[in-house]
Parts: sequence; C-alpha cells; structure tokens
Amino acid sequence: MSTSRSVGLPDGVRACLFDLDGVLTRTATVHMAAWKRTFDAFLRSRDPAAREFTQDDYNRYVDGKPRADGVRDFLASRGIVLPEGEHGDPPDAETVQGVATRKNDLVQRELEEHGVEVYEGSVRYLRAVKEAGLATAVVTASANGEQVVAAGGFADLVDTRVDGVVARERGLAGKPAPDTFLAGAHALGVTPEQAVVFEDALAGVAAGRAGGFAHVVGVDRVGHAEALREAGADVVVTDLDELLDRP
Repeated sequence: MSTSRSVGLPDGVRACLFDLDGVLTRTATVHMAAWKRTFDAFLRSRDPAAREFTQDDYNRYVDGKPRADGVRDFLASRGIVLPEGEHGDPPDAETVQGVATRKNDLVQRELEEHGVEVYEGSVRYLRAVKEAGLATAVVTASANGEQVVAAGGFADLVDTRVDGVVARERGLAGKPAPDTFLAGAHALGVTPEQAVVFEDALAGVAAGRAGGFAHVVGVDRVGHAEALREAGADVVVTDLDELLDRP
C-alpha cells in the first residue's frame, strides 16, 4: 500500500494543498507580465520617470496574494495610496479595484489567446499523490482558478478548490494569512498537522508556516530558494517530481 513517504513527504500526511500559478501551471509568468504592463502604465501616467515594476516587486508585494491586496501593497511600497473603490470597478477607474480589473483583463486575454501550460513534472507528482491515496486541493488567490484547472487538464486529480472567488464569497483573508489553506484542509476533512502546502510565492510559504501545517514545500521557479527558506519552507525544489526521487 502506498504511503506519504512514497511521494517524499513525512509520515502521517493525508492531504496535499497546491498553489496553482507557478506550482502546477506556468501562468505565473502570465501574471507577472500582466502586472508589469498594468503597473508600468499606471506609474508612468503619474510620473514619466517612475521606476519600473520589477520581478523583485512581484515576488515581494504581489505574488500569491489576492489582486486587490497586491495592488495595495505594491503601491504602498512606492508611497501611493488610492481610494479602495468597489469590486468590479471598470479598468479606467483610479481605484485599487480599478487597477485590479485592468490586470485581470490582461490575464484573461492572454489565457484566451494562448491557453494554459502546465509543469509536466508537477502534474506527474500530482498524479503520484493521488495514486498514494492522498487527498488534494488547489488553493490559489486567482479568481480564474476553475478555468485554469480545467484548461490544464488535471481537474480529475483535484478533490477540492479554494480560489479567489471562494475566498471572496466566504470572506477569507488572502495569503500570507493562512485562511485559504485552512479552508482547503477543512474541506478535505484533515487537520493542518495532516496536510502539506506546496507554494512558489513568499506570501504562500508564509501562509503555510502560519497555519501550522505538517510540511511546507517551496517551489523555486525564479531563483529565490533562500528567500523561500527564510519565509518558512521546510524544503525547496525546482519542480515537484524531484520529491519522488527522495528516500
């Protein structure tokens, strides 16, 4: 009988909670590009000499967070405060929600035109997890979680999903708060001590650590392994199937 050790995880683990963008799918690059286009245009509209949005900005202030939180946190890092506005504000609104809408419009266009690429090694690992008898959840800040999972072709390997839509409906705080991961564990009928978090974002790793989960696996796609460890990752890999080779 397969056990959690067969997929490189500690004994007693019953469930795996996977972030989506950057862990199972290549959509993190799509999100980075959309954020950069959104913020660079916004910053230039206020100051033509403004410093551009960078990969480090994405890692520190945006990655893994709900859209509005990412807008708020990045702009605060540049000393900018906008009115909050309302969810669904049009993309030309000078509000936090309006900037969030602009970014999401760009992501939707990219997904429609180019579809979703998956990390084959990570999907192979997801399949191995299911074969080992472990429960699975996708826990993502993205409001497009359902569409991305379906387009990625691995919906049959996911038992439950907690995405941006679910979080908004339930009033769950976004990462780095652990609320969405805790909701995923609850939906699978396990305690945090029986579940593992898989994350590529610093905010997501911090959420996994804050939630008291049994193990936090950091996935390094952009060369920030040390930062993932500092945020609380127990182990860092470049793709999930590396865990299958561990004793």
